[in-house]
Amino acid sequence: MDEILNQLKAFWQANRRGPSYSELARLAGYASKQAAYRLAQKLIDAGIFTRDSTGRLCPCSPRLGLQLAGYVQAGFPSPAEEELVDTLSLDEYLIRKPDASFLLKVTGDSMIDAGIHPGDLVVIERGVTPKNGDIVLAQVDREWTLKFFQLRGKQIRLVPANPKYPEIVANEELQVGGIVQAVIRRYH
Repeated sequence: MDEILNQLKAFWQANRRGPSYSELARLAGYASKQAAYRLAQKLIDAGIFTRDSTGRLCPCSPRLGLQLAGYVQAGFPSPAEEELVDTLSLDEYLIRKPDASFLLKVTGDSMIDAGIHPGDLVVIERGVTPKNGDIVLAQVDREWTLKFFQLRGKQIRLVPANPKYPEIVANEELQVGGIVQAVIRRYH
């Protein structure tokens, strides 16, 4: 089932629509549309697909992508209308290079003023050269931390986003393990 889900995800990303029964049969290696219909029904029963108002298959599972339902004003109130704008995979949106990325769960509050709170997940991308102002995962004297990267002359400083904490300069060694590309927070 995972293989067909990967193929359906690739189909959706390439075409921005669900497959027809003929296309679904071809993706699954079936010879008949009837077999594709039964597969589609299983995907619907599993909550991975649904049918839109025209009867076409459309994804409703985060495994394929979430529906982007419109936009809402975060300033002054305005009417927010819900309409299907697109379907968006959070993996695609948050992760530019999946093979070079991983997640870490944050503990501590040294980056709270940068919007990174305890319990948040951060997406780290390896193999990127940090620039001043990037938030990096760094190993300093054999301990890992998240901080702003700051190069002053030839000295690298790791700067917290909480005035309770001091800047860090390595006594022995500093190794950058990656750059924070996204922060994920659950509220409930």
